[in-house]
Order: sequence, then structure tokens, then C-alpha cells
Amino acid sequence: MNLILLYTSDFKGPHHVRISGRRFQHMRSVHKAQVGERFRVGVLNGLIGLGEVTVLTDQYLELRVQLNQAPPKPLPLRLIMALPRPKMLKRTLETVATLGVKELWLINSYRVDKSYWSTPILHADTLREHLLLGLEQAGDTRLPNVYLRKRFKPFVEDELPAIARNTRALVAHPYDATPCPAATAEPTTLAIGPEGGFIAYEVNKLREAGLEPIHLGPRILRVETAVPVLLSRLFPLAL
Repeated sequence: MNLILLYTSDFKGPHHVRISGRRFQHMRSVHKAQVGERFRVGVLNGLIGLGEVTVLTDQYLELRVQLNQAPPKPLPLRLIMALPRPKMLKRTLETVATLGVKELWLINSYRVDKSYWSTPILHADTLREHLLLGLEQAGDTRLPNVYLRKRFKPFVEDELPAIARNTRALVAHPYDATPCPAATAEPTTLAIGPEGGFIAYEVNKLREAGLEPIHLGPRILRVETAVPVLLSRLFPLAL
């Protein structure tokens, strides 16, 4: 936890917060928080700053906070992903939040097992939990927006052209594709397929929506590996 996320419900005054539950337990057991010690804090979807421990009990701690910094810049990216299997979905949600993705579309695909859509991870509270873990790791406060689309064709035909308009529109695909373009800060739409990749029909539909297939070279990567590799290749390290 590189940033202690604060919520409006934590505030007991303009510069005074009380923390309990998971965050308190982490600060006490991992950081060994003591009165007078200072920690990096940030309000969810708001500013970042420092918090000084003023009260420490067995159930909670209190901080005096000063918030004066903007969170890191988000990636100028609309990320579209075929829904991963549940175990991978957890890691992927945390990874995209850590890397600064603020718009994530989880879509269906021929190779997405129907059972994946029933996972409890897709419940709003659980999605939020994993995204928050990613923000805490990165030292970010801006919560990503996640959209679920269970039907591939209607999404690609009816929504994707507008999503991709006026962006660098790409689909990661290892075959019949051009090399990954150079890093740039321009707005980008990127689609990433499931394990096994998009089928030919789906790639053609994505092409029709304006996305250009790109590849990372001769090695075929798992989705959880492909995501950070692609984002590090497509965008400058410091935006």
C-alpha cells in the first residue's frame, strides 16, 4: 500500500480523518504506524498529500491531513478486453488500475467461457475492491470506469466505432498484423483478445470498426503479460 486512500466518510473535519478496517489493520501491522508518523494519503478521485498520525487505538487511527497535489496523469487510453478467466481477471483489474487506465470495457468473445460472466468478481463491490488495490499500489486516486458488454457483435457494430473515433485504434493480434507502433501520448483505443486470441470473424469485425491489428513479435503472450507489455510500448513512461 503506497498510498492510503481516503473516502469522504472518513473525514471528521476539513483536515481530520479516522481510519478503521482493512486500511487501519494494514497501517498497524505492515507499516507499524506510530503517533507522529506521516504517510502519503489521497482522497478517492481527489488530491494527494500527507497525513500525520495523531491518535492510535486498537480499533482505529486518526490523521491530520494536508492535500495539495494532483494525482498522476491517466493514460489516454480506452482499453477493450475480452473477459479473462476469473483468476486472471483479479490480477488484470489491479494491473490496469496501477498503470493508469481509466476506461475499461470487458466484452464477450467466442473463446470467452460463458461461466466467466457469472463470477462474483464482476459484482460492483468486488470490481471496486480490486481497482482500489491497484490505485493503492500506484499512488493514484482516480478510480477507473468499467463497462460490461456480454454481446460481441452489437458492441462492435453499435458502440465501438464511436469509442474509437479520433483515436489511434488498435487490436492486439499475433497474425497478419503490423508491428506495435512507437510510444506516443495520443488518445488510443486498444482491444485485447482472450486466451487463444480473437477468432478471424472477430478480427474482421474489429477491422470494420476501424481498429488496426498489431503484434509484439514472434512470442505469444498471456493476457496478463500482454497488457503491461503493450501499455509500456504504446505510451511514454512519464505522460
